[in-house]
Amino acid sequence: MTDTPFISPEKARELAKRFGTPLYVYDENALRRAAEACLAFPNAFGLTVRFAIKACPTAAVLKLFDSMGLHFDASSIYEVRRAMHAGIAPEKISLSTQELPLEFSDEIKAGIRFNACSLDQLERYGSAFPGTRVGVRFNPGIGSGGTGKTNVGGPDSSFGIWFEYADAVRFILKKHGLTLERIHTHIGSGSDPVIWQRAALASLEMVKKFPSVDTLDFGGGYKVARVHGEKTTDLRTCGAPVRDAIAQLAEETGRKLHFEIEPGTYLVANAGSILARVQDVTDTGKFGRHFIKLDMGMTELLRPSLYGAQHPTAIVPSLQRANTPPRGEVAYVIVGHCCESGDLVSCAPGEPEQLAGRFFHEVEIGDLCLIGGTGAYCSSMSAKNYNSFPEAAEVLLQADGNARLIRRRQTLEQMLQNEIA
Repeated sequence: MTDTPFISPEKARELAKRFGTPLYVYDENALRRAAEACLAFPNAFGLTVRFAIKACPTAAVLKLFDSMGLHFDASSIYEVRRAMHAGIAPEKISLSTQELPLEFSDEIKAGIRFNACSLDQLERYGSAFPGTRVGVRFNPGIGSGGTGKTNVGGPDSSFGIWFEYADAVRFILKKHGLTLERIHTHIGSGSDPVIWQRAALASLEMVKKFPSVDTLDFGGGYKVARVHGEKTTDLRTCGAPVRDAIAQLAEETGRKLHFEIEPGTYLVANAGSILARVQDVTDTGKFGRHFIKLDMGMTELLRPSLYGAQHPTAIVPSLQRANTPPRGEVAYVIVGHCCESGDLVSCAPGEPEQLAGRFFHEVEIGDLCLIGGTGAYCSSMSAKNYNSFPEAAEVLLQADGNARLIRRRQTLEQMLQNEIA
């Protein structure tokens, strides 16, 4: 199966028998290859690659990237604490958050870096830590994303300080004796590389307005092809014009900017798969539909229901019929186990409510289903515990081929532990 090359049918059956289903499976070799590609991003005067924790916050993944020299981007104070709990050094963590909690001083004192994402956040930070260094996230006025829901730039987005408010930023910096060390911008996930470059160049113009800035952090958003027909961003092609512009700025002003990127999807999407079991096969008559019902759904994979996202799927016949000649192909709609008609795996591209069939040789109850491209924004972004289904287990296929459990399956007791009767 080309879309999940690290899981053979034999390995899928072995994993299902050993760990049960549904099961998230990550491949160490694929994670390392993606990290190496990001570390080679074009830069003129130094590069920091920050993994966007929200894509896949499992401790084993964070530790692997930490060992390769990556730093980390947190979107909440809880992600900061989770990363620190996993052993990540505070000085390797940067916080850019929509919600700055009332209590954030301990993490700042521990050494994390902070980007103010609104004028109020900058004011609050300045009051708490006058005379220190800080970063600011600007909205550059343009955005781009795989869908409207992942576009986080432009006038319809609340992320960052609107670029026309640079004077207000300057006023708050002066008021509290703050030094602006970093300008941060992120325009969306799955953004168009051409628009990404335009926004990066616009951010360089913003840098020119603040002489103290020594770092430009331009977020992530690099496209990844999960299914045939989609395109993966060429990082070297995408980054070269920005590298050249930073070099030109150095020639003109003597300022040698350090560059940062914050990939999430690019690092983990195609390094992860979900292994599920066919728990029912049904149809709606001669002129209706054929359905495959899995023992997973929105509780493990929300992206199709939310965005109409496409994920490659393959059926692994049960061991009992592994050597049986396949029967004719049928167009199946793949659905999840939640009591929601929107719990779809096979929806139409960009249309979460439109059913789309996938052709497989005749499927039977007990077969396995592999869903690829699920390393990013799946385990971390799902309808967890809906219908009271427990969180799935996670395993890491290590470089030596051995599978290691990195998160246990949730128990009913763990689901209920915070309830007060």
